[in-house]
Amino acid sequence: MRVLVTGGAGFIGSHLTDALLTRGDEVVVVDDLSAGQVARLDSQLTLHKVSITDRASLTAVVRAAKPELICHLAAQIDVRVSVDQPEHDAQVNVVGTVNVLEASRAAGARVVFASSGGALYGRDAPIPSREGVLPLPESPYGIAKFCAEQYISLYNRLHGTRHAVLRLANVYGPRQDPAGEAGVITIFCARALQGEEPVIYGDGSQTRDYVYVGDVVRAFLAAADSDRPGTWNIGAGAEVSVLDLVSIIAGLAGHPVTPRFDPARPGELLRSSVAVDRARRDLGWQPRMPLADGVRAVYEWIEAGAPIRAAC
Repeated sequence: MRVLVTGGAGFIGSHLTDALLTRGDEVVVVDDLSAGQVARLDSQLTLHKVSITDRASLTAVVRAAKPELICHLAAQIDVRVSVDQPEHDAQVNVVGTVNVLEASRAAGARVVFASSGGALYGRDAPIPSREGVLPLPESPYGIAKFCAEQYISLYNRLHGTRHAVLRLANVYGPRQDPAGEAGVITIFCARALQGEEPVIYGDGSQTRDYVYVGDVVRAFLAAADSDRPGTWNIGAGAEVSVLDLVSIIAGLAGHPVTPRFDPARPGELLRSSVAVDRARRDLGWQPRMPLADGVRAVYEWIEAGAPIRAAC
């Protein structure tokens, strides 16, 4: 099929574009390159350097590309940025998503949207959190993602579209920027290899659900092929503490890794994990990559120099 990927030059998006090309789809990428990198993309891809906040330019690209499917991954993803700049976060994650929905409606395209399972449910949600739990986000980022989901649900009711939402847990894997502000596994692996101490915000007991990027790509393909509307959690379905991660990475490094502890940051949850049985039932998807093997893949990727086109 003809697929347009917003945020396609990003960490997850570039892996997704590779998978789509491998199976024979026609792929066009929209990315403003604020976080994406051209070097992540296959050379045969067409890239449009356009922001999803620029409605006119986005609509023109979608109109020309005539996609049957839009995988919408372009986003502001940093919780701390959302706390400091909530207006910017809402502009990208809410208004930008509405722009994508309007462009897709004009083109008759279906949308599969990358939402957040980690930041959306809130501190009082049962663990693991299921899709039917009322989200009570603790950050502007989580609020914006939930708001974008509500627009998608509205479009399905109002316009009869069949858009889908994937609530992603904490995604990790090769191509994630080891010098970035997000992606604790990648950052900690890089610090261990450099002989530096990782920084833990809080006491390290906080938990997250870590899902490998290759599993996330398979979830997008499954949602694309299902042609059904809905909302699905995509994660490993397991809680892992930050201290557990340090222990795994120390084992790979072959020497002790001693973290530095800094104060906890506002807007971040103490516990997070998502239930994935609905995705297993509806999409035939389940995670495959064990955490220890996934962390090893990241560690060895950074050890090899973090090649920009590394496969997952």
